Amino acid sequence: MKRIGFLSFGNYQPVPGSQTRTARDVLTQTIELAVAAEEIGIDNASVRVHHFARQLSSPFPLLAAMAARTSRIELGTGVIDMRYENPLYMAEEAAATDLISDSRLQLGVSRGSPETALHGYESFGYVPGEGQTDADMARQHTAVFLRAIEGVAVARANPTMTGGQTGGLWTMPQSETLRERIWWGSGTRATAKWAAEQGMNMQSSTLLTEDTGDSFADLQAGQIEVFRDAWKAAGWERTPRVSVSRSVMPITTDIDRMYFGGRGDDEDQVGYIGDELARFGKTYAGEPDVLAEQLAADAAVQSADTLLLTVPNQLGVDYNARLLQTVADHIAPALGWSPNLPTLQGAGSGAPTA
Repeated sequence: MKRIGFLSFGNYQPVPGSQTRTARDVLTQTIELAVAAEEIGIDNASVRVHHFARQLSSPFPLLAAMAARTSRIELGTGVIDMRYENPLYMAEEAAATDLISDSRLQLGVSRGSPETALHGYESFGYVPGEGQTDADMARQHTAVFLRAIEGVAVARANPTMTGGQTGGLWTMPQSETLRERIWWGSGTRATAKWAAEQGMNMQSSTLLTEDTGDSFADLQAGQIEVFRDAWKAAGWERTPRVSVSRSVMPITTDIDRMYFGGRGDDEDQVGYIGDELARFGKTYAGEPDVLAEQLAADAAVQSADTLLLTVPNQLGVDYNARLLQTVADHIAPALGWSPNLPTLQGAGSGAPTA
């Protein structure tokens, strides 16, 4: 069964028309949108993480607050840039947040994307070692983080403080199944293969840092196939999950048409990010029935088990809740989705339901 979620970049800026003029605005509104999405039956509420920008940057306090206000919806990131992270402190924060959420955390991590700051992770105190790239450092941080949440000892006991106890200590708290809910944001087929070999689920966004000449959807579907083949070859017993992101803007009102009609980006785009050739996915904007047909024909959307919809968070909670409701009512059912809503008491037992 397909899962549907939203992904917020958490933009805020005091400009005309923005409903998120301050950092407080975007934080509180992200919590409110998660609550509204859960009421609609949406499966996942995820946030993007960027540093040195007017966007969301510290996910764990926000995710914990979202968890405290909801009970069913998955809570995630897409993605945390591991170049910036102290992996042991992050293991503590992630486990605590997961326990608050009752094991609903779906934590996406990766090397990160091009950023506002030049080598910003160095300002956080993390410098790649000799002969190491920033991508190598991100993977090294990820490996330490994964060991920590697996309960591997990462420090030695001080016998003067432990009544003579010696041996290893692990980060606390621990959340038993969190390791199974870590995702790697893969921008290429090579990193998709690596993610599978590490036993992480895979996220793939609206940007791939490679291009073969195939359409974005077909290139991404090939990436998913590489991931699943590598997962099978690695011998993991559980079934992995795969998410893809899409910009989907249903147009049902004049306001929608004003914002998203005739955007001019309804085709894939190819360009360079730094020295890397990249392919960008198109925006799906139009009448809901047309979007349903287009997404049903999108090979990667069909292959993935989870579809994350990027939302224009600066338009406010009400606008985005209506967008998600339109998707839930008129688009997502065509993809094999049904709402994640509470089971009515007595349903399935022969008792009458309202």
